[in-house]
Amino acid sequence: MASSACVPSASTPGDAAGLRERARGALLGLAVGDALGAPAENMKPSEIRARWGRITGYVAEHPAGTDDTEYAIFSGLLLARHGSALTVAHVEAAWHQWIADLDEGPFRGAGFSERGTLENLRRGLAAPISAQHRHAWSDGLAMRAAPFGVFAAGRPAEAARLIAIDGSVSHDGEGIYGGQAVAAGVAAAMAGARVDAVVTAALSVIPDDCWTSRSLRRAVAVAHRGERAVRSAVVIGGYPWTDLAPEAVGLAFGAYAAARGDFRCAVLSAVNMGRDADTTAAVAGALAGATCGASSIPEPWAQAIGPARGSCLPSMRGHHVLDVAELLLPAGESS
Repeated sequence: MASSACVPSASTPGDAAGLRERARGALLGLAVGDALGAPAENMKPSEIRARWGRITGYVAEHPAGTDDTEYAIFSGLLLARHGSALTVAHVEAAWHQWIADLDEGPFRGAGFSERGTLENLRRGLAAPISAQHRHAWSDGLAMRAAPFGVFAAGRPAEAARLIAIDGSVSHDGEGIYGGQAVAAGVAAAMAGARVDAVVTAALSVIPDDCWTSRSLRRAVAVAHRGERAVRSAVVIGGYPWTDLAPEAVGLAFGAYAAARGDFRCAVLSAVNMGRDADTTAAVAGALAGATCGASSIPEPWAQAIGPARGSCLPSMRGHHVLDVAELLLPAGESS
């Protein structure tokens, strides 16, 4: 796919205007990617082609973010409240206050990792035991990691530290590593890092020999060969679940690297590769949005994103990702 690569400006964490543009780009990019990818979730590329040809924009009549956007808002609000002083106790309390202790109605609460976490919390279990369920390796932490990169702009290690605290309630092992890679990548992009440096930052905060690291490296190494090569490098053929963190994070970084950070190309590449398309496109959108800023997001796509509908988390209804972006900026840099 041809791409007019975005060349990030040499902004620093002290550049207020640049930080605000990137923060808005990261979280709006996440929501746009989520909404674009939602209809293609759990589909194969061949199924996508048979139904829509190549997806080049919204295919839903009323596009909206899914659990990916609403959980990112949840984590963003939590982080804005506590900042670097965030503790596991804060995260547990927020899960109870905003999710677990509410009457959420049928089919609410998001994916397998979130459902398992909620069941454990409602049984009175606490972290890290609350994360001991069958999907602790899912991409549910990666999907909500971007706010940590926005908050810790230019500090990938701090972003990784904070997302691990958030994730300890719901994830373990590869699930944590996936979230850390995304948070660190966004943190690097927020400071104006180029694509290769963003990838390096993501890899720097997770073990070299973990599955997520191997998947991410394989995807980026073949990204120049296109979507089929990226998909072949990381997808676990025949495995029924599409929410594996190593797979989703690999696909997202592969799409981002193939597009050289270009927002439109990165997100559409992630969408058209299928699998957990809302999450992979949300992560690719957060990375590319932080790299190139909110102005890189096509206006019709951006305009479709309104306040969260609360379809997954009723307590997040009415919150907008752009408001969360403002909250995560350092004091005095949100105006």
